[in-house]
Amino acid sequence: MKVIHSILMVTLLLLATVSFNLLAHSNDKNTAKIVAKNSIVATEAGKTVTQFHQALKSGDRVTARALLANKVTIFEGGGVEKSADEYAEHHMLADMKYLAEINTEVIDHQIKVIGNIAYSMSRSKSTGQFQGKDINSEGMETMVLLKAAGKWKIVHIHWSH
Repeated sequence: MKVIHSILMVTLLLLATVSFNLLAHSNDKNTAKIVAKNSIVATEAGKTVTQFHQALKSGDRVTARALLANKVTIFEGGGVEKSADEYAEHHMLADMKYLAEINTEVIDHQIKVIGNIAYSMSRSKSTGQFQGKDINSEGMETMVLLKAAGKWKIVHIHWSH
């Protein structure tokens, strides 16, 4: 377990040095609620990230929870949740309600796979209304995934809006 934590820490340090501005984005109007701008997510790890996003958007708590490692660490808004159960019991439902009401356009998304570890970095634009407030913001997301028993699980998420 210490090896996994060391690998994750090295990966997170690497993420701090990588630019999010490698891909340009289009200003085309899109009617879909979630729009991916490239095919980098075609890896199995990328598909896991996409499935997680779709599960949150559609309110599928079972799938969203299943894609998270039990000991996932989630950073958002200055807070931290230290397990999938903690996230599922506290913040997941609020995220689902928010995402169901807004449009999200992925500006760029990069997936890097290094053996049984992968990291995902993305920027997105959110627009719409939520609880009577206009939403027009950009956000960033970093995820670290670990492949165990042939399945990719999300072990870390950092959301910044």
